[in-house]
Amino acid sequence: MPATEKTVRRSALVASAVLLSTALTAPAALAAPRPAPSATPPAHTSIVGGERLAKPGTQVNLAAGVPVLPKELSARSWIVADAESGDVLAAHNAHWRLAPASTLKMLFADTLLPKWPRTTTHRVVPSDLAGVGAGSSMVGVKEDETYTVHDLWLGVFLPSGNDAVHVLSAMNGGVEKTVAEMNEHAEELQALDTHAVSPDGYDAPGQVSSAYDLTLIARSGLQKKDFREYCSTVRAQFPGETKKNKKGKRVRGSFEIQNTNRLLRGDYDVPVYQGIAGVKNGNTTHAGATFTGVAERDGKVLLVTVMNPQKKESNEVYKETARLFDWGFAAAGKVEPVGELVPPRSVAQATAAPGPSASPGEAGGTGAGSKPVASAHTGGGADGMGVALGVAGGVMVLLVGGAFLVNRRWPLPDLVRRRPRP
Repeated sequence: MPATEKTVRRSALVASAVLLSTALTAPAALAAPRPAPSATPPAHTSIVGGERLAKPGTQVNLAAGVPVLPKELSARSWIVADAESGDVLAAHNAHWRLAPASTLKMLFADTLLPKWPRTTTHRVVPSDLAGVGAGSSMVGVKEDETYTVHDLWLGVFLPSGNDAVHVLSAMNGGVEKTVAEMNEHAEELQALDTHAVSPDGYDAPGQVSSAYDLTLIARSGLQKKDFREYCSTVRAQFPGETKKNKKGKRVRGSFEIQNTNRLLRGDYDVPVYQGIAGVKNGNTTHAGATFTGVAERDGKVLLVTVMNPQKKESNEVYKETARLFDWGFAAAGKVEPVGELVPPRSVAQATAAPGPSASPGEAGGTGAGSKPVASAHTGGGADGMGVALGVAGGVMVLLVGGAFLVNRRWPLPDLVRRRPRP
């Protein structure tokens, strides 16, 4: 597609998305109840990202040289997108509002991560853990113990601990305030299919998102260094409970926690996906299995979201994600996009009407006017190797005038050094 044509298409989509988001975020719309997901995809959905994505069923532009989509895809909804350009390469019921399960923790993290330095400490009180749903996934947070924010975020991302989510929510002023901020942030990202009711993704009436929105949210989160580190960490040590040893001295040990993302960690029937760099999985009774992943191959970075496969085999959500990644890498540069991932609303508005003010960078990213850089960070990650966050390429940044550079790479975890299966 010629550059000028693509620019015109992008501008038109951004303009329509801005108008739609403005309408949907009016006070009356905010007060209206969100519809619950239906048993079948609606005939018409949001046009954010392009009119093709509003249609039910599979949307892809197959042509000579474009590989056919993988067979046996049973997910109710999925999307394959270029994380850098924002092009949606193919999608299936992209805007269908479905229960997100713990993939909603990506929105929780993207909203709250900038609030505290990772060294901030918090002593847990009983009220912090109030309201954690029965049967929730837990990391093992204990009352009357002190944790760093870094500990708690590892608990959120690796074992998907709802207890860690509730402690961070308490630090933020409570669950109600946190959920309100999550919904506000979703509106800013133009994730207009999303409505959070619980901060952890635990099943709740009216709590919905879509494959399109989860992909937008992941893309935003991946621009934060801490987010990239946590979502790519395979295993880490988590503080245990303080106890008296045989000598009567109070000591506090630790225990290992592992990432429940099977494409990152591997499993008996799912190998580690080569180039995987996160992001988040989820599974509840109502939502089924959900997953958003990001992977890099030969300099190309793709995002894939899969929601609720109907084929009930072990690890099916990861198997279908891997097939879609394989297709996306084979189709990249050959297939004409069916839509695009829109930038945040404030950026789209600034792009439509550029002004003199600069937009601030995201936490852990770069600020206004900064040059893209490749940063490196070593943390307590997989097998003692740490997680390197520096790779060749620049950073997606918000620059003077609000330009959202979707054609620049940002540092992703370095998984060129393949991690061995545990």
